[in-house]
Amino acid sequence: MPQPHRPSPDADTEPADPTAAATGPLGAAPPAGPPARALDGILVADFSRVLAGPLAAATLADLGAEVIKVERPGTGDDTRAWGPPFAADGTAAYFDAANRSKRGLVLDLGDPDDAAAARELARRADVLIENFRPGSLAKYGLDHTATRAANPGLVHCTITGFGSGAGAPLPGYDFVVQAVGGLMSITGEPGGTPLKAGVALVDVLTAKDAATGILAALHHRGRTGQGQLVEVNLLSSLLGSLVNQASGYLATGHDPGPMGNRHPSIAPYETLACRDGQLLAVAVGNDRQFRALAQTLGVPELADDVRFARNQDRVQNRTDLTKTLENRLATDTPQNWAARLTPASVPCGPVNSLSEALELAARLGLDPVTPVGEGRIPQVTSPLRLSGTPVAQPAAPPRLDEHGTPLRTWLSGPADHPLPPHM
Repeated sequence: MPQPHRPSPDADTEPADPTAAATGPLGAAPPAGPPARALDGILVADFSRVLAGPLAAATLADLGAEVIKVERPGTGDDTRAWGPPFAADGTAAYFDAANRSKRGLVLDLGDPDDAAAARELARRADVLIENFRPGSLAKYGLDHTATRAANPGLVHCTITGFGSGAGAPLPGYDFVVQAVGGLMSITGEPGGTPLKAGVALVDVLTAKDAATGILAALHHRGRTGQGQLVEVNLLSSLLGSLVNQASGYLATGHDPGPMGNRHPSIAPYETLACRDGQLLAVAVGNDRQFRALAQTLGVPELADDVRFARNQDRVQNRTDLTKTLENRLATDTPQNWAARLTPASVPCGPVNSLSEALELAARLGLDPVTPVGEGRIPQVTSPLRLSGTPVAQPAAPPRLDEHGTPLRTWLSGPADHPLPPHM
């Protein structure tokens, strides 16, 4: 059933001749217009805060959904204050990273009128995303049972730290989940201090799981008309992302440990020192690539050495292998070695800074940065590329309650009135 904000499709306007749809009447090209987006007509009510939920909602906005970000009065999302660095308007750059292309609405759920507006938004939405502690939304009529009763087609996505069972009372912060979820135990140098990843990786992984679950639920709704509850939690998303490390433990019963930049099952698959100690990341995934590496380094005999001929031999003799390779690599820089090794089909590259990584992506034609308006922080371009329904050009993240007045007017009016244009 179409939601109130969406126009219903008119079956009578579908041309019987498929070529008519492509060319228009009398063979003329159809009028130019904005390209279709995969989630055109989908309305997302984003009640989430910090990173996992907001990033999932931003991904849906990239795909064409209309996203309304609901924030508390005064301070809004916690990440508006997570700085420096700050944007010119005083909002932290952290907030901007996960809230592009949304409309901003402030609602105080403790106020009866605002709570009613929130419930009306849930009734009109296709998707609701929230990361409140389990059970805490019931008093506002915004828990899954209440929202689905009012809107059977709603896809209600709830994001928690540790699930809705025994872990429900536990606050879900990425850093803590990296610690208790095992990621820090395999990150860092052997014998050194366990380390977190350099970004809130668990939140990002959970955001991608949430977006995947929401898209699957929308596909199911397209067949059945029925929404459903999508539940994701940070701990499960992390454990599901440990892949080979988790599988290795389940196969052997032995906990893996940190190996620095080395791989537990492949060699050489690590950073190797070149001239002046500069590092080159080398990812040799098979024996053919190792032979090419040895040839390019001027030591072709290594590929026939019984210690290094096969991957399992190289793993067992990793220390000797590393010493031998670094003796050769010390004669030049990582950049120069990469320029020679890459044409030989040896995967490798220098360890870039973030600025260098963006410069590389630009040189490769990936257009990694997208402007979103004068005086606003640019956005990293969506990694998604869809040939038929391209991602939307991002808009600047909303200022606190930036679209509040027209949205409250819309929510207080007839349900069949369209959502006001996004100015």
